[in-house]
Amino acid sequence: MIGRGVWLALALLATQTLAQDLPLPAEAERTAEVIREAATIHLPTGPFAGGTVPRERLDGRITSRAWRLPERGLGTLELLAPLRAALEKAGWDVVYDCESAGCGGFDFRFATPVLPAPAMFVNLFDYRYLLARRGAETAMLFVSRAGARGYVQLTHVGPVEGTSAPDATPPVTDAPGDLGARLRGAGHVVLNGLEFETGAAALGKRPYPDLAALAAFMAETPAARIVLVGHTDSVGALEPNIALSQARAEAVRARLIEVHGVAGDRLEAHGVGYLAPIAPNSTPEGREANRRVEAVLLE
Repeated sequence: MIGRGVWLALALLATQTLAQDLPLPAEAERTAEVIREAATIHLPTGPFAGGTVPRERLDGRITSRAWRLPERGLGTLELLAPLRAALEKAGWDVVYDCESAGCGGFDFRFATPVLPAPAMFVNLFDYRYLLARRGAETAMLFVSRAGARGYVQLTHVGPVEGTSAPDATPPVTDAPGDLGARLRGAGHVVLNGLEFETGAAALGKRPYPDLAALAAFMAETPAARIVLVGHTDSVGALEPNIALSQARAEAVRARLIEVHGVAGDRLEAHGVGYLAPIAPNSTPEGREANRRVEAVLLE
């Protein structure tokens, strides 16, 4: 059990508009806090099926926090159970919950707005997801493990400060998600769901929702050009890793042209090897996060 302090923090959700910090054990480390005013998020409402994950669009003040827990060897069910109980006791209704295989594994995880590593590591074979609602507020809990350590993300969506809660409206579902909005807001975005093993550049034949979303964004934004930047983990020397990252970016470019019909003159591909990591290369989870392709927006 995480402890009584977790219940006390989550109970605050019953009396305050915004999610509060979780007073996890003293050894727990808060790894990230992201607050967005008047923003949009898409949260899964069911498992991956038929090539997509059903998601609900939510607008409001979005607060996402993540924690790394001490090495106590707790399973994901043990980590999530007291959090779920606290939400329910505080008046929240669970809308949907699942575990990794039942959620849809790889496809579900990459359709879920999880904070990037190293703030939030996700074991694709061992995670749990919970979506809860109370009135105009929505809460998402995502729990996973890396070795004996647990990782917890709490995302809260509520009304923007100074505004009244909106009337209830039917949810808006959206498969591709808000990739275009994130790309415009940050100028670049990691293309989630592209699975590269160490030393490999080929993409499988299965659909990749982020590539479809990027192609849709480019169709809606005729002036946009995209630079695809490949990245690797730090296994091996720099020169071959730069070549590998270039090959990964080229593979994504080819898929966008051949499958999604994006004009080739609107896409560039470059590789930087392991020179721009987003996570430590000292762990399997960090190396997995670093094997990626990012889209950089040029207009």
